[in-house]
Amino acid sequence: MGKKLATRQAYGETLVEIGEDKRIIVLDADLSKSTNTDKFKKVFPERHFNMGIAESNMMSVAAGLATTGKIVFASSFAMFASARALEQIRNSIAYPRLNVKVCASHAGITVGEDGASHQCIEDIAFMRAIPGMIILNPCDDDTTRKAIKAVYEYNGPCYVRLGRLTVDPVYDESVDFEIGKSILIKDGKDVTVIATGIMVQEAVKAEKILQKEGISVRLIDMHTIKPIDKEAIIKASNDTGKIVTCEEHNIIGGLGSAVSEVVCENAPCMVKKVGIKDKFGKSGTPAELMKKYEITADDIVKSVKEICGR
Repeated sequence: MGKKLATRQAYGETLVEIGEDKRIIVLDADLSKSTNTDKFKKVFPERHFNMGIAESNMMSVAAGLATTGKIVFASSFAMFASARALEQIRNSIAYPRLNVKVCASHAGITVGEDGASHQCIEDIAFMRAIPGMIILNPCDDDTTRKAIKAVYEYNGPCYVRLGRLTVDPVYDESVDFEIGKSILIKDGKDVTVIATGIMVQEAVKAEKILQKEGISVRLIDMHTIKPIDKEAIIKASNDTGKIVTCEEHNIIGGLGSAVSEVVCENAPCMVKKVGIKDKFGKSGTPAELMKKYEITADDIVKSVKEICGR
């Protein structure tokens, strides 16, 4: 298995691995220790720039650098990278389709004690609405490393969602990772659970509980939110007839919405959403908040039982 790390830590380490490519420039908004881009700075200081607490300007600079052939990784907390700099990402990066990777850490309510102002639960919705934006939300060390390498090789704008919390490994380095292609963790026939980000770990726990109770779960890691794996969703709907989505994000505009869109247009079935139910976060420990906002393994089990009529 991979290492027990926060996905932001795996991001920082992977930047160093690919950093020999002199086209890579890393920008940060005065949070390099938190986003872990400081690792890149120590090895390649001439290609790391602290842009200060000026995220909108950072994205504009990233766009300018990309026009000269650079591959730019721009990082800050998800709240500031996605919301504060949304106009620059849309108009300066995505519209001209420039080669900028917005790698946003500290996403979701597991930011914890920092509270609602820093707990970004809307970023996937923001980015999904931007034409041509690739969105990745890896769950652990190994998928994060492969996600960063995948966006490095991809020519165009990308948004990578990263977390603050240290998480258990789900995979090892042999895992196959492809943009737009989900990972089937376990097959099953009664219901499909589609999870993304740290909710993959919760879904794995839930599947084990449900298996003991005689419910066969197909478990899918939807690490790419856009372009979403329509084929896997349609197959799940046709095969199991019931889907539960799991995300550390508002249920409006995120994974649940994306899955529902595919299902409605191609293979209608019941979809239940486990996620933040259109509420702002609060200050607390990650465990307390996951329980309060009903995004734990127990909540997934409850939703699966409801949709299965158990």
